Amino acid sequence: MTLDQLIQWDQHATLWLNNLGNTTWDPFWLMLSDVKFWYPAYVILAVFLFKELGWKKGLAVLLSCILMVVCVDQSCNAVKDSVERLRPCYNSWMIAHGIRLPYGITGHLFGFFSGHAANTFGLASASYLGFRLNNPGHKYRIYGICVFIWAALVAGSRIIMGAHFLGDIVVGACFGTAVGSLIACLTHYLIVKAKL
Repeated sequence: MTLDQLIQWDQHATLWLNNLGNTTWDPFWLMLSDVKFWYPAYVILAVFLFKELGWKKGLAVLLSCILMVVCVDQSCNAVKDSVERLRPCYNSWMIAHGIRLPYGITGHLFGFFSGHAANTFGLASASYLGFRLNNPGHKYRIYGICVFIWAALVAGSRIIMGAHFLGDIVVGACFGTAVGSLIACLTHYLIVKAKL
């Protein structure tokens, strides 16, 4: 598959997914996209980390999640500025072929790769592995399922809003998962070394 074919496939897949949205569900997708809506959930996650892992390990994992967000966010912005791929809401082909923009044009000009997808999948990976690696007596299966479904819904909301192509989401999710997993493993190594 050539790069042009991949871009065409990405455009068509994004258009199809975007057009699955409707006015009934648009407020729900907008809410999922709003970072501020999730602040209470982040506080609950921090409390849960301390409760499950104790204050030392909990703090180490919490700091690793914060570090992950900073690393992913800065990487995402650097890639967006260097790749300069227009978001679907700015892409003339997408607009001509009927992309839904339920709340108008959203975000900065460039969208590759998705910061929402990278951050949510990164947080899901870092926190889930933070629990699993540092409290091996528990599997945290329900938490893992819930946090990755949450990440997928938040990432998917960006397609419904017309803010990202499917490819932006997939690359962001993979990048976030990789960075989150790496930071979680490094944090676990430091926790073991420091005998926390």
